[in-house]
Amino acid sequence: MVITDFEIAFLIWFAVILLYLKMIRSLPFLSFLVELLMAFSSMLKNSRDHAASSSGQNYSTVSEFILIGFSNFPQQLLPSFFLLYLLMYLFTLLGNLLIMGTIWREHSLHTPMYLFLCALSISEILFTVVVTPRMLLDMLSSHHSITFVACASHMFFSFTFGFTHSFLLMIMGYDRYVAICHPLRSNVLMSPRDCARLVSCCWAGGSVMGMMVTLIVFHLTFCGSKEIHHFFCHVLSLLKLACGKETASVTMGVILVCVTALLGCLFLIILSYVFIVAAILRIPSTEGRHKTFSTCVSHLTIVVVHYGFASLIYLKPKGSHSMDSNTLMATTYTVFTPFLSPIIFSLRNKELKKAIQRSFHRTFHPLSSRWPVWWYGR
Repeated sequence: MVITDFEIAFLIWFAVILLYLKMIRSLPFLSFLVELLMAFSSMLKNSRDHAASSSGQNYSTVSEFILIGFSNFPQQLLPSFFLLYLLMYLFTLLGNLLIMGTIWREHSLHTPMYLFLCALSISEILFTVVVTPRMLLDMLSSHHSITFVACASHMFFSFTFGFTHSFLLMIMGYDRYVAICHPLRSNVLMSPRDCARLVSCCWAGGSVMGMMVTLIVFHLTFCGSKEIHHFFCHVLSLLKLACGKETASVTMGVILVCVTALLGCLFLIILSYVFIVAAILRIPSTEGRHKTFSTCVSHLTIVVVHYGFASLIYLKPKGSHSMDSNTLMATTYTVFTPFLSPIIFSLRNKELKKAIQRSFHRTFHPLSSRWPVWWYGR
């Protein structure tokens, strides 16, 4: 049996999820992932076979696409773009790994909020690894083609980790609601087992959304141009290459599914903060209100950045935007937003900031570990 590139990529994703689930001790979820792995691989193959047999014309045998990306930009600008995005990519990886390592080492951070933050860092790393390396490679290469299965895997992983990120932001909002509005019941409502289940549901929900959208899109027949005017297999750019009577309805269905899921998450986050603000306003002292709200600032900032950049890209009015400007705008969501996330959490979260400082002191100044704890918070 020959294993395709897509199945290899899916196996790598599967191994990462298993490692994470082992960390949070939620291994009963394994059976679901095994079934998902087998089902998605066979369903994608059946979808492609259906597309090949659904039309008697010759155009249904698309085997690869061409990613235009930055090809139309002036060649003298590409080295500068490459260096900028490479540095942002490396900083995103190192920043999120630093946050994960700090949470792992510091027992004081073994709380629901930081468990969710660790899961968020994992989703951001995986999303960045899926999108950015291919973009950087295409800047240096004249070969911009991508196979059918590689494009499907690209879309599946980007949707999976993107939706997982949104679901985790929603769960983090719920955690802040429980901690502030129901502090006496927070240990019961957000026990380690419940937190592990919530994180598992986020990963499962993201995987199902990614699988569903990918199967719907690649169920279509592609004809005409093979050029995708994007630096990765973006769903809307890919749908423009599809042909057939059902293309318009599929496009509306994909948009409806994505918008419903993302706006549903945003609505629940806003609802959580409505109750949080109401609870904070009932605190008598100004210092108490400020201290309580400060625990939400980093999460609220990430939500504004995440949905703000996403709305700039997906909700902008149709007009005379050039392909080059659309490409640059897309990098704000795919590269710049993950780049900002570790900066915001490490600078706006005082507890995490102090924990990172303690970790650095222990690593580079071992003798400083004998100093009192208050020293690191000066």
